[in-house]
Amino acid sequence: MANSPQSEKRARQADRRYAINKARRSRIRTFIRKVEEAIAGGDHAVAETALRDAQPELMRGVTKGVLHKNTVARKMSRLSARVKALKV
Repeated sequence: MANSPQSEKRARQADRRYAINKARRSRIRTFIRKVEEAIAGGDHAVAETALRDAQPELMRGVTKGVLHKNTVARKMSRLSARVKALKV
Protein backbone atom coordinates (compact mmCIF):
# COMPACT_ATOMS: atom_id res chain seq x y z
CA MET A 1 0.00 0.00 0.00
CA ALA A 2 1.25 3.47 -0.89
CA ASN A 3 2.16 5.57 2.14
CA SER A 4 3.35 8.93 0.82
CA PRO A 5 1.63 11.26 -1.66
CA GLN A 6 4.43 10.60 -4.15
CA SER A 7 4.02 6.83 -3.94
CA GLU A 8 0.23 7.19 -4.30
CA LYS A 9 0.74 9.22 -7.45
CA ARG A 10 3.24 6.67 -8.83
CA ALA A 11 0.71 3.90 -8.14
CA ARG A 12 -1.96 5.82 -10.08
CA GLN A 13 0.46 6.41 -12.95
CA ALA A 14 1.45 2.75 -13.01
CA ASP A 15 -2.22 1.70 -13.20
CA ARG A 16 -2.83 4.13 -16.04
CA ARG A 17 0.23 2.96 -18.01
CA TYR A 18 -0.72 -0.68 -17.39
CA ALA A 19 -4.15 -0.12 -18.96
CA ILE A 20 -2.69 1.72 -21.95
CA ASN A 21 0.02 -0.89 -22.52
CA LYS A 22 -2.49 -3.72 -22.16
CA ALA A 23 -4.74 -2.17 -24.81
CA ARG A 24 -1.78 -1.63 -27.15
CA ARG A 25 -0.58 -5.23 -26.67
CA SER A 26 -4.08 -6.50 -27.38
CA ARG A 27 -4.28 -4.39 -30.55
CA ILE A 28 -0.92 -5.74 -31.74
CA ARG A 29 -2.04 -9.32 -31.11
CA THR A 30 -5.20 -8.67 -33.13
CA PHE A 31 -3.16 -7.47 -36.11
CA ILE A 32 -0.90 -10.52 -35.85
CA ARG A 33 -3.93 -12.81 -35.63
CA LYS A 34 -5.34 -11.28 -38.84
CA VAL A 35 -2.07 -12.09 -40.62
CA GLU A 36 -2.11 -15.63 -39.22
CA GLU A 37 -5.69 -16.15 -40.38
CA ALA A 38 -4.88 -14.83 -43.86
CA ILE A 39 -1.91 -17.21 -44.07
CA ALA A 40 -4.11 -20.10 -42.95
CA GLY A 41 -6.65 -19.09 -45.61
CA GLY A 42 -3.93 -19.40 -48.24
CA ASP A 43 -4.62 -16.10 -50.01
CA HIS A 44 -1.33 -14.33 -50.70
CA ALA A 45 -2.84 -10.92 -51.50
CA VAL A 46 -4.92 -10.79 -48.33
CA ALA A 47 -2.00 -12.02 -46.21
CA GLU A 48 0.32 -9.41 -47.71
CA THR A 49 -2.18 -6.63 -47.04
CA ALA A 50 -2.67 -7.82 -43.45
CA LEU A 51 1.09 -7.93 -42.95
CA ARG A 52 1.47 -4.42 -44.33
CA ASP A 53 -1.20 -3.22 -41.89
CA ALA A 54 0.40 -5.02 -38.94
CA GLN A 55 3.93 -3.72 -39.49
CA PRO A 56 3.43 -0.10 -38.32
CA GLU A 57 1.42 -1.30 -35.33
CA LEU A 58 4.27 -3.61 -34.29
CA MET A 59 6.83 -0.84 -34.72
CA ARG A 60 4.66 1.50 -32.67
CA GLY A 61 4.76 -1.09 -29.91
CA VAL A 62 8.55 -0.85 -29.96
CA THR A 63 8.64 2.94 -29.78
CA LYS A 64 6.12 2.95 -26.92
CA GLY A 65 8.17 0.39 -24.99
CA VAL A 66 5.55 -2.37 -25.02
CA LEU A 67 7.68 -4.83 -27.01
CA HIS A 68 11.41 -5.27 -27.49
CA LYS A 69 12.74 -4.36 -30.93
CA ASN A 70 14.32 -7.78 -31.48
CA THR A 71 11.04 -9.48 -30.62
CA VAL A 72 9.24 -7.42 -33.24
CA ALA A 73 12.01 -8.00 -35.78
CA ARG A 74 11.76 -11.75 -35.23
CA LYS A 75 7.96 -11.75 -35.53
CA MET A 76 8.03 -9.63 -38.70
CA SER A 77 10.71 -11.81 -40.24
CA ARG A 78 8.84 -15.04 -39.57
CA LEU A 79 5.48 -13.66 -40.70
CA SER A 80 6.90 -12.19 -43.90
CA ALA A 81 8.68 -15.46 -44.70
CA ARG A 82 5.39 -17.34 -44.31
CA VAL A 83 3.54 -14.81 -46.46
CA LYS A 84 6.24 -15.01 -49.10
CA ALA A 85 5.98 -18.82 -49.12
CA LEU A 86 2.29 -18.50 -50.06
CA LYS A 87 3.21 -16.83 -53.35
CA VAL A 88 4.74 -20.03 -54.73
